[in-house]
Amino acid sequence: MEKTFAQLGVSDYILQALHEQGVSAPTKVQLEGIGPLLAWKDVIAKAPTGTGKTFAFGIPMIEHIEKDNDTLQGLILAPTRELALQIGEELRGLLTHREDVRVAVVYGGQRMEPQIKALKAKPQILVATPGRLMDHYNRKNLRFDKIKTVILDEADRMLDMGFFDDVTAILNRIKNRVNLGLFSATISQEVMTVSWMYQRNEVEITVAATEESKPDIDQYSITVPRLEKLTAVLRILRSGAFERVIIFCNTKAMCQRLSDDLRREGIHADCLHGDIKQSTRERTMASFRHGKLPVLIATDVASRGIDVDDVDGVINFDVPDENEYYVHRIGRTGRALRKGIAFTIIGSFPEKAKLDEIAKFAEFSITPMIFDEYGCLIPAPEEEKPHTRRKF
Repeated sequence: MEKTFAQLGVSDYILQALHEQGVSAPTKVQLEGIGPLLAWKDVIAKAPTGTGKTFAFGIPMIEHIEKDNDTLQGLILAPTRELALQIGEELRGLLTHREDVRVAVVYGGQRMEPQIKALKAKPQILVATPGRLMDHYNRKNLRFDKIKTVILDEADRMLDMGFFDDVTAILNRIKNRVNLGLFSATISQEVMTVSWMYQRNEVEITVAATEESKPDIDQYSITVPRLEKLTAVLRILRSGAFERVIIFCNTKAMCQRLSDDLRREGIHADCLHGDIKQSTRERTMASFRHGKLPVLIATDVASRGIDVDDVDGVINFDVPDENEYYVHRIGRTGRALRKGIAFTIIGSFPEKAKLDEIAKFAEFSITPMIFDEYGCLIPAPEEEKPHTRRKF
């Protein structure tokens, strides 16, 4: 019989917050991660998106915060501002019944003044993107000398985005660190390097995507002429089958263009990419999260920062450049034990070849579909095998 949160040593006030959020039993990464982190051990965890990693490291960090101590004691590094904000929200949700622990979030793209004010309020837990954290450190807006626990969330993504030097510089300056947690969807060479440099006798946790964490998502591909991709998307959106959809594009320019095209067609849509002001991005995400925006168009920078449990479907307007991007994109739907659906629009032979490679890499079954004469989706006819000529 698997342990409960109470049996893992979680305090009553956190148990009450979990109960109010409808969280009854720990996931695998929580079962295996909370105990070692509570015991101040280093942890390296490989777990897919949506398996409850934030609670796995957030609960032990909160439990370790010393009462009547207003110094910074816990640090969580995240690769994107969206993910940092999401982690901050989840931690505050766990602290509903404890007012003496303060959480602050700092990230690039926002003015320094509000963040300086938040740091002056003496948070005990800080969630940060690496670049902005170093900005505040160099300006002497915060100190690292009392930090005991450091967590790297989405470590593979963070190190792949070029933050390796920043991350190692931060870890080198935290002299009194007791433990380090690395949480990642994949264990890349860079993650292994950080583990080798900074962890000792680490506890290894692996949650395979084939277990309970694997989402229930029907996956389809639709092949159309390149110039008819917009028409295909409009047909899907106007089918009336979806209330909340995320569409992914490979570039900022395509993301913005598709958003403009859909709005001209009367679709209530907005986009999320790196060139948009942070305040605008936050308003867009809030509208989408609260159900006021039915269609969100995003680049891959947002694919791990969107935490909305009831996304009906995902549309890949472009086939992603990297195999793992596809996995992260479609992982935005089919969450919280709901059924999900994902469409990928193919407009060229190279895109078809790339999607075939992705399906083989991830061991996914992607069903080819076509539009019939009435604009309805039907299974595509099976490809005929070429005849083999006999030589005499």
